[in-house]
Parts: sequence; structure tokens; C-alpha cells
Amino acid sequence: MLEKEIKLERLKEECKNCHKCELGKTRNNIVFSDGSTNAKIMLIGEAPGADEDKTGIPFVGRAGKLLTKLIEESNLSREKDFYIANTVKCRPPENRVPKDEEKKECEKYLLEQIKLIQPKVIVLCGATSAKSFLGEKIKISQIRGQWFKILDNIDATVIFHPSFLLRNHSEQEGSPRWLTKNDLKKIKEFILK
Repeated sequence: MLEKEIKLERLKEECKNCHKCELGKTRNNIVFSDGSTNAKIMLIGEAPGADEDKTGIPFVGRAGKLLTKLIEESNLSREKDFYIANTVKCRPPENRVPKDEEKKECEKYLLEQIKLIQPKVIVLCGATSAKSFLGEKIKISQIRGQWFKILDNIDATVIFHPSFLLRNHSEQEGSPRWLTKNDLKKIKEFILK
């Protein structure tokens, strides 16, 4: 096992023992990560849902299946090309948006994951993730597909959350699904540079 994997396992164990916020009291499992620790793309979602809380794996419910489908349609591999995490590691009750204090308690785990993975690109998936890095006054529809520098000069972009795409079925040009497919293709082009 590589040193990076050992450090990530230690971090995961530390996270499993965390009860610093109310989410730690109601979870079934922490949802730490999925994908490759050697990935060039790190996707950060907002928080686990019920399916994720059951399995301990991010993006496995209906929204996750759609995300995987969109990734594959972009000729990328969820298992090889992505390392997936969330802003918080425990499910908020009733799938509500994580509170600022909950994100703050989990921030050290997420920042350490980023430091260890050293992605070429961070994909901020949905409003909660985007606001965590780009500030509160953003609208996904206005910034998705744009590129930003975050943290220690890491390239980042924003995509619609797949749960939003589940409510928007159209794949016509200009639709949210069409835009997301194109955003994923641009991310692939970017990592191949």
C-alpha cells in the first residue's frame, strides 16, 4: 500500500470516530470517498443521501447512477478518472443542505483529501459544493462550465448536481443535461492537455 493510501485510511478512521457535529449522531455510515486515489479529477458533492448513508459510498442512488452514466458518455471512467468526496461525510436529516458549522467540522477531512489526492482538476458538483469554495453569492446556472483557481491554485469548474438533472430530463441543446455532458467533455479535454 502506498503512503498516500495509508494516510487516506488513517484519515477515514479518524472521520469514522468523529462526532463533533449533530450529523455524527444520526449517521449509519460515514461516506468518505469513491474512485481512484490516483485520479486527476476530484469531484466534490454536497452531502450523502439515504442510499449513500446505507452503503458508505458517495453517489450510489438515482442521482449517482445518472452521474455515472454521464461520466461514461463522456468517455471517462468513474473508477479510474475520478476521486469522489463530499463537503460533509455524514447524511443530513431529511437530505437537507448541510449547515455551515457542519461543513466547517468536515472541512479538515476534505482539505486533507485534496492535499493527498493532488488532483489536476476539482469538479464542484452542485450549489453547496460550489458555495463552499467560491462564496455564497453564486448561481450555478451562471457559473457552471467556467474555470476558477481555488486553494493552492488548483483548477476548478462547476457542474449541475445530478439530482437537479433528474428533474430536468431534456437532452436538447442548451438543456442542463446537455450542458453537463459538454462540461464533462471539456473536463476530459482539460486533463489531457
